[in-house]
Amino acid sequence: MKFKLFKSDGSDSSDTDIKNFPSLEDGKGKDALRQYILAVRANTRQGNASTKTRDEVSGSGKKIYRQKGLGTGRAGDKRAIQRTGGGVAFGPKPRSYSQKVNGKVRKLALTRALVDQAADGTISLIEEWAVKSHKTKDISGLLNTIGAKKNVLIIGDSIDRNLSLAVRNLPKTNAVKAIDVNAFDLIKADQVVCCLKGINTLISKL
Repeated sequence: MKFKLFKSDGSDSSDTDIKNFPSLEDGKGKDALRQYILAVRANTRQGNASTKTRDEVSGSGKKIYRQKGLGTGRAGDKRAIQRTGGGVAFGPKPRSYSQKVNGKVRKLALTRALVDQAADGTISLIEEWAVKSHKTKDISGLLNTIGAKKNVLIIGDSIDRNLSLAVRNLPKTNAVKAIDVNAFDLIKADQVVCCLKGINTLISKL
């Protein structure tokens, strides 16, 4: 698989061939990617919604008025579910929405996401991330030179302090270690810029 390779200062170098880049048949891994994305989103849910049943609502259990003779419907206590301030029938209770995803499914989902990004031509390579200062304008200028302007995922074999601080103030731009990249990181990005060591580390995970 061929990718455009930029020099450390962002100047265009040449195309490079990553021979061990993964490939998949059409459609393979789509279900795994969908399952992984649903699991990631489900695991972020807090599940704190809670309601009180009639047993938990404060109030007397005494019958509101006598059974017959008043011309009203037969009523029990004021904690009944049909009354204002009463309990809730079948309401939500705190629960966990977490889903488990097997290791093979995670790897297949990551492979599918990576192959899709490569097929769309949104992956660019840089020789190395050599950021000399922690100023945001420096990394912003570098990304603009490369042509990555919005919703960028920066992948490096390691993320030093200067790069981390410089990226922090850029909207919709994240810097992640190659060993920590997951499928959800890839699908959220419109453009991916990875160093040579980082792409080899990422491929080795597969």
